[in-house]
Amino acid sequence: MSDHEIDPTSPRMAPRPEVTKIAGRELKPSTLMMGHGFDPTLSEGSLKPPIFLTSTFAFPSAADGKRHFEGITGKRPGGADGLVYSRFNAPNQEILEDRLSIWDGAEDALSFSSGMTAICVLLLTYASQGDVIVHSGPLYAATEGFVAKWMSRWGVSYVDFPAGATREEIDAVLEKAKAKADEQGGKVAMVYLESPGNPTNALVDVQAVRAAVDTAKLDCPIAIDNTFLGPLWQRPLDHGADIVCYSLTKYVGGHSDLVAGSIAGAKKWMDPVRMLRNTMGGICDPNTAWMLLRSLETVELRMSRAGDNAAKVCEYLAKHPKVEGLGYLGMIKDARQQDIYDRHCLGAGSTFSLLLKGGEAECFRFLDALKIAKLAVSLGGTETLASHPASMTHLSVPDERKAALGIGDNLIRISIGIEDPDDLIADFEQALEAV
Repeated sequence: MSDHEIDPTSPRMAPRPEVTKIAGRELKPSTLMMGHGFDPTLSEGSLKPPIFLTSTFAFPSAADGKRHFEGITGKRPGGADGLVYSRFNAPNQEILEDRLSIWDGAEDALSFSSGMTAICVLLLTYASQGDVIVHSGPLYAATEGFVAKWMSRWGVSYVDFPAGATREEIDAVLEKAKAKADEQGGKVAMVYLESPGNPTNALVDVQAVRAAVDTAKLDCPIAIDNTFLGPLWQRPLDHGADIVCYSLTKYVGGHSDLVAGSIAGAKKWMDPVRMLRNTMGGICDPNTAWMLLRSLETVELRMSRAGDNAAKVCEYLAKHPKVEGLGYLGMIKDARQQDIYDRHCLGAGSTFSLLLKGGEAECFRFLDALKIAKLAVSLGGTETLASHPASMTHLSVPDERKAALGIGDNLIRISIGIEDPDDLIADFEQALEAV
């Protein structure tokens, strides 16, 4: 709401312009995370935003209440001019959304109670009966399941393509999707990407997808789950995506102590999603929003440290005789994937797949022998985590689908944390001895 009329009674924003530039220099996101969107003088001088635990907000006048509800209900474009009700908006969530939009260079952002809530509300906003969703593969299992199992109940179908698809292959998939939509009396509602894909780290050529969508004259958004590399190592909106999605539970939250999600993009794409969120609920709660504001202050430091650690750990693992391969973006062997990485990515990240020689039994021995790294799902936290996707996060994916996506029984997903890298290497070394 930074570009709306400012309500002087709102505790979230200063009645003065935000400082985003000094002496002609644009301030970096890491600097803006310390205060953007909040004026201490409006909250008794509190250096940090208080947690606003309230369900509703008092209006200065009846006319103000009417104006706010005109925005909330869509009778007037642009949303509410002030604070209304905590299912719609609240100070902590609005400060969070302002700061999230900075990282991706987005016009607007929306926060949600989980990454999957963000994705589900997004898909429900844009897809109607008879429509077709085009998506890359692999996707996070819950996302793929929602599209395939739940959206189909409402008459929405899908067409998918592999993450590394070429421009020609993407063109062919879009033509197939258009034909399918015509048969069903619908439209191509969205192109949904996940890059890197979970858990293989396969990259999607966002620029090729953008060019293909434009050539096909499709009037639909390109959305991308940027959880594995965002917000530090990839900026998909710069490469043609319209909407960027996050599980804020992961790197942004970064401490394995909260669950939240977000989307960001141009207001024309955000406003319809905001309207459905207003109706369904699912907005991030104030305490979680406050914790995320805390985490955003150190996200660059945490991700940089974890990325450096991952590079050192993978250098060791790549040489180990019991390791068949690594799905690590700092050691890409495929020329097509390397080209995408060079154009799209600013870093290799700290989550990767480890392929052991053997299968499930060998992976389980390795996982059970870990002493520093924790055997747990999720990623992007301060601690190192390891899991077995085929039998855990992607268990619900049909076996033939897992095989096609490269999610084998010998694949372990590892998310490197901020521990001492030599200690982590020692832990992996002794765990490999158990294999």
